[in-house]
Amino acid sequence: MNAERALYEDPAALELSRKRALADIAAGRVVANEVVTDWLKTWGTADETPMPAEWLK
Repeated sequence: MNAERALYEDPAALELSRKRALADIAAGRVVANEVVTDWLKTWGTADETPMPAEWLK
């Protein structure tokens, strides 16, 4: 039987992840969905580019 595993089995890890995400949002460390979607549309094409490094800052 293949039971689907939860993303976070540890509730403390889930809470930490949630707090970090909210802090990123509050600090403006986000990329607009439209920008990411436009980049993803280039995957597998001659115009494919690597993920912009500034997205990791």
